Amino acid sequence: MTKNNAVVHAHRHSIRLGARVLIAVLVLVGILMLIGVGVVRRDAASLLQSGSLLELLGVSGGAIVVVLALVGVYSVMVDFVFWEGWMQSFPDASGLFVGNEEKRSVHRHFLVYLDGIHQSEESHPPRVQEFLNCLESEIANDSLLVKGIEAYTITDVGLRAASYSRWFWQRLFALQEHHANAFVQFICAFCIQTNNVIKVGISSDRRYGPVMNYELALKIARRLEQLDFHPSHASRVVLVGYSGGAEMAIGTAEILQKLCCSPVQVITVCGVFSGNAALENIQDVAMVVGSKDPVAAFGRLAYPGRLGLLPLTNWNRWQRSHSLHRYRIDRMSHNGSSGPFSVAFRHKVVAAVCRELERSLVSAPSG
Repeated sequence: MTKNNAVVHAHRHSIRLGARVLIAVLVLVGILMLIGVGVVRRDAASLLQSGSLLELLGVSGGAIVVVLALVGVYSVMVDFVFWEGWMQSFPDASGLFVGNEEKRSVHRHFLVYLDGIHQSEESHPPRVQEFLNCLESEIANDSLLVKGIEAYTITDVGLRAASYSRWFWQRLFALQEHHANAFVQFICAFCIQTNNVIKVGISSDRRYGPVMNYELALKIARRLEQLDFHPSHASRVVLVGYSGGAEMAIGTAEILQKLCCSPVQVITVCGVFSGNAALENIQDVAMVVGSKDPVAAFGRLAYPGRLGLLPLTNWNRWQRSHSLHRYRIDRMSHNGSSGPFSVAFRHKVVAAVCRELERSLVSAPSG
């Protein structure tokens, strides 16, 4: 037993060292980019020449490619470390909901909201929070809306508080929010959203996606356990995923259904998802779509598995045996003043979600 502990400790030490080296490299790249901005300010006149502009674009493009690669390595590395159990927060799924058997929760339906790639911590932006407040006020009294699930980290905290990379992400958030240079703010926000986009890509991948999807499903199940969820007196779990959160919802649905031993339903809002995930045992999937949403439309082209030309994909096989329910909202776009969280469309999206909840409840087989 002592030998095993020593091996685990050695693994943890090597991973922490690797993480520190990766963070140091990312910081170095950031410093080099800041130096480049300073040089641009001093030599702004020379930038008017076409040769200088091409050189600047080449250097900036190369730096962005390096940042993307490093963030991608970081994302994959953290998932692997967590899966191997080298982090103290590695959870055990065998005892889920055991202590909740005697607790009689008043809630029978649990709605879990998964945010888009803009999410950087457990708290939601003001517009999203107002939308969730509106949804919470419209759902039935026996339903509970679960907020604050950080879908793009594998531990129970957001990027800002993750113990293995707290310093790096806190510094990045501070630069994004308070730095006087708009270009530096853009680069920091770009790194944060790049991490989340890569997580969506990993979730949709047939090789590595099941690992990450299991980790997220286990994270959601543990949150439900804290809310007195138990399969014996819960009717269903509903995953509501916005934008990239739709991929995380569809990817985790079947795994979560096995962990919770309860039916899981998926509702996407302006969803961007691949359709690669296994959905054989999921009965209800619904889509709330905007007629002027270019991001969701591009997502369908980016993931050809959702196109009718490939009938053997998981998504198309699921649709042949199930009914996909679509709620189309005219003039709604993906975000901003015409997005689903805006004042103009917030209530329409909430109404569509509530209609789907009622429809699926009525059509559910009696047990």
